[in-house]
Amino acid sequence: MRWDNLTAGPTGPAALFGADSVVTRTFDTPEFRGITFHEVRARSIVNRVPGASRMPFEWTVNPYRGCSHACVYCFARKTHGYLDLDTGIGFDSQIVVKTNAPELLRRELASPRWTGAHIAMGTNVDCYQRAEGRYRLMPGIIEALRERANPFSILTKGTLILRDLPLIQEAAVVADVGICVSVGFTDTALWRTVEPGTPSPAARLQAVRALTDAGIECGVLMAPVIPFLGDSPEQLRATVRAVAESGATSVTPLVLHLRPGAREWFTAWLGEHHPHLAARYERMYAGGSYAPTWYQRMITRQVHELAAEFGIGPGGPGGPAPARRIVVPERPDSGAAAPGPTQLSLL
Repeated sequence: MRWDNLTAGPTGPAALFGADSVVTRTFDTPEFRGITFHEVRARSIVNRVPGASRMPFEWTVNPYRGCSHACVYCFARKTHGYLDLDTGIGFDSQIVVKTNAPELLRRELASPRWTGAHIAMGTNVDCYQRAEGRYRLMPGIIEALRERANPFSILTKGTLILRDLPLIQEAAVVADVGICVSVGFTDTALWRTVEPGTPSPAARLQAVRALTDAGIECGVLMAPVIPFLGDSPEQLRATVRAVAESGATSVTPLVLHLRPGAREWFTAWLGEHHPHLAARYERMYAGGSYAPTWYQRMITRQVHELAAEFGIGPGGPGGPAPARRIVVPERPDSGAAAPGPTQLSLL
């Protein structure tokens, strides 16, 4: 493995961290078996989203690179190639951990140049993937954002977010905070093959329920809707019904997109598990990374109709749930009245 792209020099502006700052570890425990962690001290942690991106936010924080969730369709696979790491198995099992993320974020938020813009997390790889259970970077990150009353959002497939629920509640009192959980389908057979390292869809929806019961309203990003495997009327209905029953405030469908890096890995998986669909996928994605507009609109219309039927409002088109309000419950040891509603914005 080469780390040249990460260590361009001890003082070079292109370097992500110093040449002597990589510590590689493996842990012989069931939850981490087969995974290698590369602990680094990053040079920066608040990243500007490229102007050409479709994302409706400008700044992100990513404490990890690579993801043990191992979703075969993950668009972030290509980013592992920037580190001279494999975008297939390597993306799933070679995890870069920015161990100084909380302290670095505190420093960057305190800079006179920082204007307090919204920061999105979980938009590249999941910040609540398995590694977070060991490294515990998110509590320090949320505390840093709370201390500066800096707005932020979290998108996750990880139920570990519930560990940090008290911190999220505290942050929501002083800043706009948005939480969204990704559940593209409830088909367990499909889940086991395309998202093998994630908590089950049912567990994620239980997390949504726990968040809403605690006063944190949570939207569901129904992503990805996978053509020919997760898009039948029966599957869409079952998923939207389960989302509504979880107490989610909104559901937003997002059809599978296959960017370079992810496309090759997904195509190989498709050839192994569903070879009869290979030609249909070639035709559907012949125009690029995204499914045809007519197909995206059809799925969006069906999901919105189901959402209306089950009494759940759809989120904004093409993205997670819109701004919404939460009420943070009164602390058990406090005699004061519960705080009033706090405006939340996911993006």
